[in-house]
Amino acid sequence: MSNGPKKKLTQKLKKTLPVTGPQAPTLYELMQWYCLTTNTHGCRRIVVSKGRLRKWIWIVLTLIAVALIFWQCALLLMSYYSVSVSITANFQKLTFPAVTVCNMNPYKYSTIQQYVAGLETQTMQALKEIYGFSEPTSRRRREVEGPQEVPENEVNYLNRIKLFVVKSIKDNEIDAEEILTRRRSRMNARVVHRNTDTAAGNIVGYKLCNPNNNSDCTIFTFSSAINAIQEWYRLHYMDILAKIPMEEKIAMGYTPDDLLINCFFDGKPCDARNFTLFHHSLYGNCYTFNDAQQKDLLESSMGGAESGLKLVIYIDEDEYNPYLVTAAGAKILVHDQNDFPFIEESGTELETATETSIGMQLTESTKLSKPYSDCTIDGSDVPIENLYNKKYTYQICLYSCFQKQMVETCGCAHYDQPLPKGAKYCNNDEFSGWSKLGWVFFIYLFTQFCLYNL
Repeated sequence: MSNGPKKKLTQKLKKTLPVTGPQAPTLYELMQWYCLTTNTHGCRRIVVSKGRLRKWIWIVLTLIAVALIFWQCALLLMSYYSVSVSITANFQKLTFPAVTVCNMNPYKYSTIQQYVAGLETQTMQALKEIYGFSEPTSRRRREVEGPQEVPENEVNYLNRIKLFVVKSIKDNEIDAEEILTRRRSRMNARVVHRNTDTAAGNIVGYKLCNPNNNSDCTIFTFSSAINAIQEWYRLHYMDILAKIPMEEKIAMGYTPDDLLINCFFDGKPCDARNFTLFHHSLYGNCYTFNDAQQKDLLESSMGGAESGLKLVIYIDEDEYNPYLVTAAGAKILVHDQNDFPFIEESGTELETATETSIGMQLTESTKLSKPYSDCTIDGSDVPIENLYNKKYTYQICLYSCFQKQMVETCGCAHYDQPLPKGAKYCNNDEFSGWSKLGWVFFIYLFTQFCLYNL
């Protein structure tokens, strides 16, 4: 503030309230003047009220108000300088998630061998032809005598789905040599590369043709002959499994006592009674800990390995199928009790002779349905039947859609997915050429129909 306005204010105050001389106001007059001109409601009422009682009431009320103001200010100052912190911690028990464990070898080799003996003989024959395991003299003898004949009572797997070495590919024209007969030919067929690093001259694959149209063929190619033969073996392997009753397949698999050596949950021992059988099409007998079928679900209030689930798993490598499985170990998936365990896509592989720790953090996310989005709450408004008997998910919808279209088109269901009511699993004895339709139709469904029409 400049000196000019300050001087004017001082002169005005002196003129209004002279502090010296006979006109100087008394203390009573000053207080009365303050009470009449202040904005404080109580002070003005003290002056203008008539009667002592009213004045004293207003005096008391005003003093109480002033005291309260000072008290609150004191509390604020004390709270500010005390720097106190208030923390509220709530602990609650959460339902422990379901844990599904599978051996990477679906069935004991000693029990499944009787069904795949013929397939393995022809698989070894294909490996000999590709990698030349036999001596040159015997190879020359085979070239003269021709390929080994398959007994009449056995299926000729090498003739059902033929293996080729692809020499060159130009557009859809393929120059290929059949592995078994060494016949070289040119063919027009669609090519599906199952490996991204395939190069002409090193490609091995197999051909699938429409049984109703031999010119409609697809060749699946691989950069490794081992990968090609393993996939070829897997096709026939699933065809064989599709004809075996479920009870027999369960009996050929691992029991919980075979798979689990030790089990501890929250520091307490657990056993086979805490596990529920779940039969997977590719991994055989799997077992789910704390499954929804259990009467009382286990709960946990603390994290850490000691409060969680500890398992010691027996892999039994001596019973592994060398043509089907290239690595020994187990697969595990932690999931909600109401979710289907897609262990093939989402599972974690565990190595043998190692200790693996898996930690999880729960995050719940709920998406609103219409009009906020196109999401569905429980899938009841989706025109696709849920074949998995579990909570609706997008993945379940896709596979259910595929299986539905598979049954409508091929007349049979794919072995990888649950069986719809009234349908049978595809096999080459009852449904000739299903593998051609199945694999090519699988690619079409996921890229065209199910992905874009749902």
